[in-house]
Amino acid sequence: MDEHKTVRAAQYVRMSTEHQKYSTENQSDIIARYAAQRGISIVKTYADEGKSGLKLDGREALQKMIEDVESGCANFSIILVYDVSRWGRFQNADESAYLEYICTRAGIAVHYCAEQFENDGSLTATIIKSMKRAMAGEYSRELSAKVFAGQCRLISLGFRQGGMAGYGLRRRLVDEHRQPKADLRTGEHKSLQTDRVILVPGPMEEVQTVRRMYRLFVEEGRSEREIAAMLNLEGIPTDLGRPWTRGTVHQILTNEKYVGNNVFNRVSFKLKKRRVRNPPDMLVRAAGAFEAIVAPDLFFRAAAMIAERNRRFTEAEMLDGLKALRDMQGHLSALMIDEQDDLPSSSAYRSRFGSLLRAYRLIGYTPQRDYRYVETNRFLRELHADLVSDTVQSIEGVGASIVRDPATDLLTINGEFTASIVIARCLQTATGSLRWKVRFDTGLHPDITIAIRMDAENRSVLDYYLLPHLDFPVERIRMQEENGLHLDAYRVDNLDPFLNLTTRSNIRRAA
Repeated sequence: MDEHKTVRAAQYVRMSTEHQKYSTENQSDIIARYAAQRGISIVKTYADEGKSGLKLDGREALQKMIEDVESGCANFSIILVYDVSRWGRFQNADESAYLEYICTRAGIAVHYCAEQFENDGSLTATIIKSMKRAMAGEYSRELSAKVFAGQCRLISLGFRQGGMAGYGLRRRLVDEHRQPKADLRTGEHKSLQTDRVILVPGPMEEVQTVRRMYRLFVEEGRSEREIAAMLNLEGIPTDLGRPWTRGTVHQILTNEKYVGNNVFNRVSFKLKKRRVRNPPDMLVRAAGAFEAIVAPDLFFRAAAMIAERNRRFTEAEMLDGLKALRDMQGHLSALMIDEQDDLPSSSAYRSRFGSLLRAYRLIGYTPQRDYRYVETNRFLRELHADLVSDTVQSIEGVGASIVRDPATDLLTINGEFTASIVIARCLQTATGSLRWKVRFDTGLHPDITIAIRMDAENRSVLDYYLLPHLDFPVERIRMQEENGLHLDAYRVDNLDPFLNLTTRSNIRRAA
């Protein structure tokens, strides 16, 4: 083929940590054969090695490729990928489709070289692609469930599942018959699939220090901060060679591994979603899995003392403690409150009084910094829930059916389209002009976004904007007091047009 007729292409390869068979080299070999058979010249490679396909975050190569495509800097007209799953295992299949759409919109086709279909835009290709995307996401969900079940079983058998041993303990490698093989140093991991890890007592001087910390806390009434200061004064470092802090001492006094219990699932981070701390009933625990280095009665006495310290204070006690801290320090902050052994946490004050600012006002304290925006945000969060409930009632009142996602507040109307409600806070510039920033729920991909603009005081609704997803495929837009004709076409003073839309949709579905 003549050089000037050669089609130029970029290849995207990705290797996730759980699929070694999909090495980037193997992918490149398949892609190279595909390109050679079709007279395609590969001029650029984007490679994400050891990256999960669950999210776009962290996949620098894919992000760079999309950036090159959108900016018009791409010197190729085709993107070659091994298969649909290498493009991504997004939990929302529409995210994968949207990334491909960005490329095709820019005139750059995406070819899946190892798939049994041509990505030619035909109905057959579209259906198969949609199935493959859903299957790729479902594979990750099933794998996550299987891995978690396997981890829980190993915990119940007394084996350690990741994480550092901690001060006073060491990780020991054992074979499938629980016979010891070696002690693992920091950063070392098992190499055989059948090997397991357990916790064993560390050096005697560390074990004695841990026991001493419990005695200081339980028998002498020393606080975590005092214990940390004593250890630092004596030149005793942590297992990481760092000085002790109140937090590191507290961790030792509250971790059940020091009495031999194997505890798992304190924190969940499944499928790269938001990290959450699980309630006690979700913990997986195996009692007596390891050799204890602290006597159980001493451990549980320490736990009881900490629980008593964290008991539910009365509002008067909380405010008296806050006032005493203010008088002693001259000012207050959330960090300062959290550092006090004899006070509830700053989050406890927020929960009890609605906000830290309100607690401050109750003791007559006014911070130098203007925190009014905190109160405004709290008010808008509460208003959002009310507005969603009111909208649901209004839609159902005109005869339409609606399903509300309790986790995201996404509304599915008549089983035909989705709507999301967002509140745009009013901001005042230095010149006195008013501005609104509308953030779309891009992760939810609603068909319609109902953007509610607040007035200048952020206390009442100013107007509404009904924004279809296809017209605004972006994360956010900025609004002024007077906007262009394009935005004005979507502006309404109330939600009657939206209610009419749901009614028409209901009639259409019934027909």
